[in-house]
Amino acid sequence: MGGIQVRNFILIIRRFFNLILFAVLEIICFILIANSHTLQGDDMLNSANAVTGLAYKKQSDLFYYISLGKMNDSLLSENARLRKMIDQYRSIDTLKDMPVHRQLSTADTTTHIVKFADYRYRTARVINNSVNEVNNYITINRGLQDSITKGMSVLSGTGLVGKVEHVSAHFATILSIMSRRQPVSAKLKDGTFGSTTWDNEQPEMFTMKDMPQEAKIKKGDSVFTTSFSLFFPPDVLIGTVAKIEVNKKNGLQQLSLKPASNFRNLQYVYIVNNLMAAEKKQLEDSSAKSK
Repeated sequence: MGGIQVRNFILIIRRFFNLILFAVLEIICFILIANSHTLQGDDMLNSANAVTGLAYKKQSDLFYYISLGKMNDSLLSENARLRKMIDQYRSIDTLKDMPVHRQLSTADTTTHIVKFADYRYRTARVINNSVNEVNNYITINRGLQDSITKGMSVLSGTGLVGKVEHVSAHFATILSIMSRRQPVSAKLKDGTFGSTTWDNEQPEMFTMKDMPQEAKIKKGDSVFTTSFSLFFPPDVLIGTVAKIEVNKKNGLQQLSLKPASNFRNLQYVYIVNNLMAAEKKQLEDSSAKSK
């Protein structure tokens, strides 16, 4: 059996001897040229390096593309952590007692730290989104099992998005601020406050009505959320002033705002939970009942 295999191997060698000899000589020639310091050798090495480099680049691009999902998740988690750190400073007021009729002692014991909010951020991916309805909804891939509950506010990386409206075990729908049912308490950079509304007749704009005529407003000014809302964190960008109209009858200004969030290209969002919202709501409800 072994003899037959050897004979077959010899027959193959004899049959393709010329081709095999040519291939061996070509390989030897390439090696000799590449190892020499001639112009042809340099060109061959450069060509081989270019081909190898291109192959490595394609491989690197492929691995980079495959890892984009993990990179996005990592960046979102880091952004959520940084937002929480910022809110820890933003949600604390330092108040100081300043009685007029007595001088403060050297050991100042009159400073109080008052905490009015405690926010927790979670990331989510947008899996459905509407922008052309009277009330628009966004669906995300987080639900009750991820501690998402109704009323949580939702932000994008650039501004306000909406609040959680309905929740199932694994998903949640968000009522977008691009909805008639979703006015937002808003303020200008000087602190003048009002509210923004949305009209689907101008789908790319919000409206901020009845701003006082003494308010100095110009195109490009930013409009932020206030601390009055039970749902939305303060100082989140809602949009920028794109148009200013003045009511000739009463002199009040009406602003058209360009949204800070790109609602037509939402891919990832942050779900924000104010851990002190229930306490605030309970107190305000009690105050309302006592009127």
